[in-house]
Amino acid sequence: MTVHFKQDEPDNSNRLDGMKQGVLGKPMPRIEGLAKVTGTAPYAAEYPVENCAEGVLVTATITRGEVTSIDRKSVLSMPGVIAVIDDEKLCTRAAQGTANEAPMQGPAQVCYWGQPIALVVAKTFEQARDAAKHLNVEYRVEEGAPLDPGEVEPEEQEDETVHQGDLAHAMAEAAHSIDVTYTTKGHASAAMEPHAAIAEWDGHKLTVHASLQMLNYNITELADALDMEEDDVRLISRYVGGGFGSKLGISEEVVAAALAAKQVGRPVRVVQSRQQVFQTVMRRSETTQRLRLAADDNGKLVGFGHEALVSNLPGESFAEPVLQSSHFLYGGENRELMLNVARIHRMTAGSVRAPGEAVGMPALESAMDVLAEKVGIDPVELRLRNIPEDDPEEGLPFSSHKLAECLKQGAQAFGWENGPRKPRQRREGEWWIGIGMASAARVHNVSEAKARVTLKADGTALVETDMTDIGTGTYTILAQIAGEMLGLDPKRVLVELGDTRHPRGPGSGGSWGAASIGSAVYVACKAIREELATKIGTSEDKLELNEGRTPTGESLTDLLEGKDLAREGHYEPGDIEDDYTASGFGAFFAEVRVNHYTGETRVDRMLGAFGFGRVLNAKTARSQCIGGITWSIGLALTEALEFDPRDGHLVNCDLAEYHVPVHRDVPDLDVVLVEERDGAASPIQAKGIGELGMCGGAAAIANAIYNACGARLYDYPMTPDRVLAGMPD
Repeated sequence: MTVHFKQDEPDNSNRLDGMKQGVLGKPMPRIEGLAKVTGTAPYAAEYPVENCAEGVLVTATITRGEVTSIDRKSVLSMPGVIAVIDDEKLCTRAAQGTANEAPMQGPAQVCYWGQPIALVVAKTFEQARDAAKHLNVEYRVEEGAPLDPGEVEPEEQEDETVHQGDLAHAMAEAAHSIDVTYTTKGHASAAMEPHAAIAEWDGHKLTVHASLQMLNYNITELADALDMEEDDVRLISRYVGGGFGSKLGISEEVVAAALAAKQVGRPVRVVQSRQQVFQTVMRRSETTQRLRLAADDNGKLVGFGHEALVSNLPGESFAEPVLQSSHFLYGGENRELMLNVARIHRMTAGSVRAPGEAVGMPALESAMDVLAEKVGIDPVELRLRNIPEDDPEEGLPFSSHKLAECLKQGAQAFGWENGPRKPRQRREGEWWIGIGMASAARVHNVSEAKARVTLKADGTALVETDMTDIGTGTYTILAQIAGEMLGLDPKRVLVELGDTRHPRGPGSGGSWGAASIGSAVYVACKAIREELATKIGTSEDKLELNEGRTPTGESLTDLLEGKDLAREGHYEPGDIEDDYTASGFGAFFAEVRVNHYTGETRVDRMLGAFGFGRVLNAKTARSQCIGGITWSIGLALTEALEFDPRDGHLVNCDLAEYHVPVHRDVPDLDVVLVEERDGAASPIQAKGIGELGMCGGAAAIANAIYNACGARLYDYPMTPDRVLAGMPD
């Protein structure tokens, strides 16, 4: 039995606050944690499939053109080689940015250096890898492929364009104004687990174990790519070693494994090498951003301008949504916002770690620091004065708004002293010491979600959905929600995820997973509670359950009378999405030291205060925030994709040369959870947290660098050479 709930109005009942089990929100350890740390949790490439052959992708060595021939005979005689797959469907891939668009791009056409064009299958991985290196491929090369965004005329994204009032006039007449340009480099998702798939056929039925974030979309993509019915496809992705956007859509190894397994008549495993993941899967676009801010004598914004240039391949619809939070974060009646896309021949640009705000917020928040200095007021105070009452462009009320609380509580916890900031006020030996801050904002989204909850006759519960856990704690929070609603210890709740045989969840992406699938589980459990309440002659809202019993001592096993009770919850966002602007908010505070002689920057301490609705699990939520702050350190100081200007190939395509933060780079981090109840955000009053933690944090570090040593930088990452060059003489 399916129970459908479409949210058209806020739910301020605070139902989950009235339950008796008392497990929701608590810092409960991950229920799958032991399996992961002992190595018994199987990831995509680790399932024990008998008679499994190994496949290795072959990638293009030209920038743009056409594959004219692939000489299979050049490798088929090599030891262990079984087949060479160059089916036209092999390189069909989903649009990586949105994960639910139709597959595109045929294999004969090469659009970027590193594009997969064939698969070599052999008995062992080493044999397949060796043969892949020796496969003879011939091309017809098209010269003059643009590789740099500055080489082409960009396309304006009209749906992002805003013109309100007269910004030019406001800039000319304002007491204070700034006009600054920032750049950010491209980024890689850099998930720990590489992209992998094992495909196995049983007649016309296909089963694929893969590392994917959104099975609800991925099954459609794979079926479309193979011209199959979805009912004949099963995807399994129970454990995912990080995705960060790179696994939203299916990538080439999934299609290649399925095609190869069909052709050779046995299971095939395809695991992309670290270099292939970097070169072929997806990148975050580099950006160039112009910020124009105009303020009155008190620092109140009267003009707000944010223009951004990003890039992608020709034909791709995704454009890095740089302006996402700029549309609503601060006021200013004279507004101009514009997003442009340059079509170039680097690999696909798509969603990477908080797409949009991750790079848009550091530019905006660095510009706000410049304005605060020019106005002569404290950076925290400047932001407090510019929090709008309603969405400044749409006129909509906010579903909730905790930026002011985050700024104040974060400042107090960090030890931020109010007042104008001057650089170079503190030095210890050869190190300049400084502090900086920035606001955080990340749009809140929810998505349609389904989950089946079964209250077993033995007094345990089962939760089933194809929702994935990419390291965020989904297994645990669903056990907590079901346990709270049904009066059970979460240890008595079994959660099964990542299998398309289960009801379709929302997938893990856009930070919408917890609020969406949590709401579906909530709807299902509420329906079960209504059935139980009827059995004992009360109403659902008065039903109290704790440790599997009612207040009068009746057990769930007694009430069930030997029969399981199952309900499928179907949650769907309704009209409420058009009635409010919903976002998570926060504030970052950082202290850094900068070496006077080398320009090296070290983050000594960092704190984030975040408001994102109901906290479902204090430990996993804090962990998500810490992860986001860590990514902020990488964005600020080290992370940058570097492309060869001659052919567009990625130069630093592994974790040795692409520098993500490591333990030595990350100090003790502090997190303040500014809990709230947002009834318009979801039925469980929760909002997304996974990406909020890196939306603006890099600016707090950049602003602290300026406060420390006087180097006001406009290019991320702020590497030692740039810092040294930016220091005053």
